Amino acid sequence: MEEFSGGPLGSTEVLVSLKRSHEGHRLQMESINGELAYKIYERNMLLKAKDATLEEQQDRLAYLEGELCDLEAKQYHLRGQVDELNRKNATLKEEYDTLRQHYGHQEGEFRRAAERSVELLRCLMQVKADAAQHENERIERAKHARVSQELKKATKTRVSVKVYPEVVKADKQKMETTDVPEEQNGERLRKRPFRSASATSMTLTRYVDVFKGLFDFRLKRGNSISSVSEDRYCSLPCCMAACLPSGVSDIQEAHASEINAIKFSPNSGMLATGGTDRRIRLWNVVAGHLENMQSLEGANGSITSVEFDPSGCHILAATYNNAAQLWKMGDCQFKEILTGHTDKVTAAKFRSTRHQAVTGSRDRTVKEWDLSKGACSRTIDVLSYCNDLVCCDTIIVSGHHDKTIRFWDSRDVRCTQVIPVEGTVTSLSISPDQMHLLSCSRDNALKVIDLRMHNIRQVFRAEGFKCGSDGTKAVFSPDKSYAMVGSADGTLFIWNMETGKLETTLAGVHRSPVNAVAWGSSGTYVGSVDRCRKVVLWR
Repeated sequence: MEEFSGGPLGSTEVLVSLKRSHEGHRLQMESINGELAYKIYERNMLLKAKDATLEEQQDRLAYLEGELCDLEAKQYHLRGQVDELNRKNATLKEEYDTLRQHYGHQEGEFRRAAERSVELLRCLMQVKADAAQHENERIERAKHARVSQELKKATKTRVSVKVYPEVVKADKQKMETTDVPEEQNGERLRKRPFRSASATSMTLTRYVDVFKGLFDFRLKRGNSISSVSEDRYCSLPCCMAACLPSGVSDIQEAHASEINAIKFSPNSGMLATGGTDRRIRLWNVVAGHLENMQSLEGANGSITSVEFDPSGCHILAATYNNAAQLWKMGDCQFKEILTGHTDKVTAAKFRSTRHQAVTGSRDRTVKEWDLSKGACSRTIDVLSYCNDLVCCDTIIVSGHHDKTIRFWDSRDVRCTQVIPVEGTVTSLSISPDQMHLLSCSRDNALKVIDLRMHNIRQVFRAEGFKCGSDGTKAVFSPDKSYAMVGSADGTLFIWNMETGKLETTLAGVHRSPVNAVAWGSSGTYVGSVDRCRKVVLWR
């Protein structure tokens, strides 16, 4: 106001200056106003977007709250089911505890019943054995009495014999100059089994045994499966009394590894051994010594058993390559191979002719074979695998891992008889008269079975005897006076059949378990083989 007091009130310059100042200020305010309006617009757009998102989130929250209510309802329902299942589980647990206690009680009763049944079976077998023994003794006494009466009657009968001196002299000269032929029809003639009573002292029992052996001999004929008629081989009573071995006659290291099988030929002049080196060695028995004769090659697995046919011209062997193989004497290569088993073949035996054979295997089957065709004629399914078998006439006897001995008839598909023993059967041996069977088992015992009564007649045990394996073999002596087996410590045990007592032991030669033994049909030699490749000839 003081500035304007010095000049005119309506000065133009002052007004222009004020106008310009107000105009700049107005423009500045408009610019600021526009920026603020744009920011307000942006904030409004963001607010609308937030409102939309909020609404969407509220809708989703409402949906989730509904699902939560449903889940809580389901959870409540499932909790109810869990509680119900817990109650049922508690009830079932109580029932299970009750049943378990009842099962324990029943198992105890079953075990006691099984023990009682075993004891009753043992008692029954003992009663049968005693009855059979009494019956056999009665029959023997009756036979002895009958023979004694006949001999007494014969001694009282007078016989008139008219002797001419000239004839007696001529007969005497003829007997002195006549030589006995060594062979007739390819067979060696044997000496008379006994002399007159004036030359040899023999008891009445020995006479009865000799006459029984001679008169019980039967010549059998039959046809093989190939319908070729032939004479069946028969066993003459060639051994009157077996010699009890007392010492070593010869020792040989026969194979490159363990020996499993040993067998004498029918005339006892040859010995065959088979082992895990897949070879069969043949030995000549000459003057108490073993002479290497031949080696049979071609086996694809370890040899488990060897067997001569009754003529001694063929050898049948069981092998671990699920087959049995047949050799002919003089040929180094095998003649026939019998395939069809699915596991190790543990036994292979000839039937009554060289055209028929039987094999047993760990595939739980026993097979009959027609060797002329090289084909299996019958397969027998068994519940347990077979360790050994023997054949007699139409009957096949097999020993099994399940502690039983089974009898099979070639004319019947079913098992005809089962005899339980107390251990796994390792071997079977049949007596020459086919009246008794010798079994060896893992309960460290030999059992003699009466084939007429089908019961156990004798049981042989001894301190120190232990069956070494599932393939341990035991045999009868050829006159059925003794039973022999090898032990796990290398000792041979021999029992007397008549007394039932241990007759002798042969120790100190074998240093490892004896796998198999054999007794020559002449009764002179005994052979044994062990795990350390050794074959021993005893005499």
